[in-house]
Amino acid sequence: MWLLDKMLAGYVKKGELTVVDAAGKAHRYGRPDAEFAPVTVRLADRRVPRQIARDPGLGAAEAFMDGRLIVEQGDILDLVNIIRGSHKWEDSDGPNRFLRKSGRLRHRLATLNWRERSRRNVAHHYDVGNDFYRLFLDEDLQYSCGYFEDLGYTIEQAQRAKQRHVAAKLRLRPGLKVLDIGCGWGGLALYLHRAADVDVLGITLSQAQLDVARQRAAEAGVSDRVKFELMDYRDVTGSFDRIASVGMLEHVGQAHFQTYFRKVRALLAPDGVALIHSMARLGGPGTTDKFMLKYVFPGGYLPALSEVVAASEQEKLIMADCETWRLHYVHTIDRWYRRLQANRAEIVRLYDERLYRLYEFYLAVSLTMFRDAPMGVYQLQYLRRRDAVPITRDYMLHDEARLRAVP
Repeated sequence: MWLLDKMLAGYVKKGELTVVDAAGKAHRYGRPDAEFAPVTVRLADRRVPRQIARDPGLGAAEAFMDGRLIVEQGDILDLVNIIRGSHKWEDSDGPNRFLRKSGRLRHRLATLNWRERSRRNVAHHYDVGNDFYRLFLDEDLQYSCGYFEDLGYTIEQAQRAKQRHVAAKLRLRPGLKVLDIGCGWGGLALYLHRAADVDVLGITLSQAQLDVARQRAAEAGVSDRVKFELMDYRDVTGSFDRIASVGMLEHVGQAHFQTYFRKVRALLAPDGVALIHSMARLGGPGTTDKFMLKYVFPGGYLPALSEVVAASEQEKLIMADCETWRLHYVHTIDRWYRRLQANRAEIVRLYDERLYRLYEFYLAVSLTMFRDAPMGVYQLQYLRRRDAVPITRDYMLHDEARLRAVP
């Protein structure tokens, strides 16, 4: 316990953290702070302190998932709040070491996402089961950042606002041909068709997502206009007037960014518009922490804007608009986290306690990443021709206002 005690004594500055070791001895850290609820954690066996000291992020996650790190006062989000909140990125000189990153070479190898590995990585996360995701996502199954025009929005309202925002930036009109790269359960593709009478091809690598998307299109009677395929983005052919890619770039991997943008340009009509929406780093390039790579998004990496620009500019794609969503994901994940907790009993009944704890830890860590660590969301509009859209952004605002009438 001595090494973990030393680490926490030097790290926890704000909030009261009490750690009860396996012998029953209480160790106290930090100081009272109105911003943070007091937290008490019990370590169930003598291995846990060594496990956490050796690899804080992965060690704490696995101990929590296994029921050997027990939060007795507060919840796991309260604990992560204290850990991250003491070292907010904007206010700190160095990185947060609690979630240790992978070594750069190891990370590079882990994010080499060739076709078969990409398919396996997607299946690892998204094929857990559609019933599981219905228990914490919105009714439309949008698994990306919502857009909070009003902080009082429900998650459903925020996700519909995000869809309007995307549609407005695409400058849609009836009859256009749209590609949705990483279509998820089909919600965005179906919305774009409903909002603008466009034809959409959505692609995913998840069979579970594909089944739901096709079923939804059939139930809406639009299977001839909104089609879904199990397909890698590298295998798509043809020409599209518009391309939407929401929450997909994070799965591409550093080594494949230029390949991705080369494909986007090849598929985009000369006067077309592409909208890339991605979680991203507000600081420079980095690596994905070991917990996320092992349990949540194998092969995943959130790019820095500098990496995105370096890759896209090599393919002669013109970035016509760049919007930074600084806090929208904090509010999105907060709603997901609360819904997950409200449905704990059903998740445990359908799956097991360990899966519930995995996602509770993942969402708690993710929420604080977007609040305290250098993570945000970028929406990037790309063109092949600089005159493909009007020279001011007014058209986006006009279209967004008009789309409020679309259910």
